Amino acid sequence: MIEFQHVTKKYGKYIIAVDDVTFKIGAHEFVALVGPSGAGKSTLIKMLTREEEPTSGRILVADRDIFQLKERELPYYRRKVGVVFQDFKLLARKTVYENVAFALEVAGVVPSVIKKRVAEMLTLVGLDNRPDALAEELSGGEKQRISIARALVHEPKLLIADEPTGNLDPVNSWEIIELLFKINKQGTIVLLATHNKEVVDAIHKRVITMKDGKVINDKEDGKYIL
Repeated sequence: MIEFQHVTKKYGKYIIAVDDVTFKIGAHEFVALVGPSGAGKSTLIKMLTREEEPTSGRILVADRDIFQLKERELPYYRRKVGVVFQDFKLLARKTVYENVAFALEVAGVVPSVIKKRVAEMLTLVGLDNRPDALAEELSGGEKQRISIARALVHEPKLLIADEPTGNLDPVNSWEIIELLFKINKQGTIVLLATHNKEVVDAIHKRVITMKDGKVINDKEDGKYIL
């Protein structure tokens, strides 16, 4: 369960990026977060990943205020929140395997567990046949699949997909959306932030719409309406 309780984020005296936002996302939900540039989506995501702190209000994950977590608890929290970006953020000169393994290596996971988890993730995203390919040699769709595998390798409870189809053609975009559906069906909450109206209108999932820092619409089986 994720809960935003009257969350506001201000920059200086006059810029209100997020304005008194309240909503809940339940376990196993798939939610699209939409709105024009400057609506507050990115700030909301940065608060959820604890890159930014709200000016007021509370953000609860599994009934805990994430801004009350102790420093020693933060690494564990961040491992349980996977993030996928529009620009992939892969290590270009590393292989497919190395890109996914890296997330576990920096956490001090033992090699035998790394090998097992990476193999599972590459199978999940359909790239178990290309572990030795360099990231820079992959297509855009393949790069996004590796980005998703890396985000999932710690078995997060929440996957945030921030414009994951922004750099992809329609065919690859739908393949990524289908992969996100698959991940969601396995029990991971998926929060999809996107400008892609065609995708939002076709997936028949809950849509939270933001504008000028506020939530202006929140509907099950919603549409991209502004």
